[in-house]
Amino acid sequence: MPKDASVNTGAAQEQGSSGPSRRVSEMQAKLHRWAVADCGRRFDDLFNLVHDPATLIMAFDRVAGNQGARTAGVDGLTVADVEERIGVPGFLDDLRAQLKVGTFRPLPVRERKIPKPGGSGKVRRLGIPTIADRVVQAALKLVLEPIFEADFKPVSYGFRPNRRAQDAVAEIHFFGTRGYRWVLDADIHACFDEIEHVAVMDRVRKRIKDKRILSLVKAFLKAGVLTELGGHQDTHTGTPQGGIISPLLANIALSVLDEHMHATWEPGGMMSTQDRRRRRRLKGLPNWRIVRYADDFVVLVHGTEPDAEVLREEISQVLRPVGLRLSPAKTRVVHMSEGFDFLGFHIQWRRKRGTSKWYVYTFVAQRPLRSVKAKIRALTHKTSQQDLEYVLTSLNMVMHGWANYFRHAVAKNTFGTVDNFTWWRLIRMLRERHHWTWSDVRRRFVTASGQWLPITAGEAELRKISAIPVTRYRYRSTAIPSPWPLQPA
Repeated sequence: MPKDASVNTGAAQEQGSSGPSRRVSEMQAKLHRWAVADCGRRFDDLFNLVHDPATLIMAFDRVAGNQGARTAGVDGLTVADVEERIGVPGFLDDLRAQLKVGTFRPLPVRERKIPKPGGSGKVRRLGIPTIADRVVQAALKLVLEPIFEADFKPVSYGFRPNRRAQDAVAEIHFFGTRGYRWVLDADIHACFDEIEHVAVMDRVRKRIKDKRILSLVKAFLKAGVLTELGGHQDTHTGTPQGGIISPLLANIALSVLDEHMHATWEPGGMMSTQDRRRRRRLKGLPNWRIVRYADDFVVLVHGTEPDAEVLREEISQVLRPVGLRLSPAKTRVVHMSEGFDFLGFHIQWRRKRGTSKWYVYTFVAQRPLRSVKAKIRALTHKTSQQDLEYVLTSLNMVMHGWANYFRHAVAKNTFGTVDNFTWWRLIRMLRERHHWTWSDVRRRFVTASGQWLPITAGEAELRKISAIPVTRYRYRSTAIPSPWPLQPA
């Protein structure tokens, strides 16, 4: 965004590009400190923070930086259209004025169905809000997130600052090596589509007193959907995937599950200390630990299979008031020696080769492996006429992004397999394109000393993902830093 992009023409502009960022960060830090200091505090007078110029600037920057910036909502506008046709200052000025006088109304989200990963043939519904709605949602998130982060439990990892999927997998690995080997591998049926609005709003009201904020959140929940066929559908339940605020609202709703399952680990709880957990096992009582990433979660049980089944029924009862239910087909109790998939990883307790010792290992699951191979196939079709430099650049982006996600698993051989698969796909494509024989391939890519040269084009070179170091990701437990310090600087 241009440096001279003024939002509120009546306010003095902060000097330097970090001005709005610094102001929003300080606001968030204060809200977070107050929320931590008083767990029962209900916040009022937050609406002014939502339409504050600095908040809207930061919100627009985040919307413009997302991959969906080029995707239009029902009004047909993209971020580029706003920048070129309207101008960011005027756009944000108008949006701020609508918020201040109370005339802002969210438009229905545009429905888009995309195939679910894994080739099952099923589709996932996405709701694409307009740019204006995305900016307001991002501003809401900037204000609400530091408040609710004070209440979220450490066992929740999805869509939270400074937390990632690898943290959740590391926690499973940590407890799996300490006897928690029965696993309730759970799946919530259509979580984002079936969350009860009343339950979400009740959870929001526990912390938020400002009626204008509550009305705005409810308006986004009730905005409706413009289907792919052009029809309009009301939204009586759910928070559509695709909205910036949807993951936060889902976490707020699902925190009821975290609170119930983690209560025993709180200070004074029956599993709060190692000694208490040990005494429970001596009495034949189970211990458990939930690990949740958005709507995906597992419950690790130090006990027996029937203990895990009891927890399954208990969780079903906890989720029912929120309007959610476990998927009977996808929820199962499994022993860690059988292995299970979570967030793209395959986690299994198995014997180390050549020894009698057993360890918990983390591998790349088959579904993401099939997925990356499908993307490689799409880029390297043998009749493709795409420029080779573009193909190599795209392959590097796909493969290295994928490999960096899985580089903490036992993945060295898998990376080598993907490298080999990609190389052969490219050679096949080049042979078809240039009518090369195998002798032509060797003449081009083998040196006089018999060494194979990398495939290159222009400034691009196919880079092997097997060269990426595979390292162990350490369980950070309570050491995950908060983005908002509890002590002012």
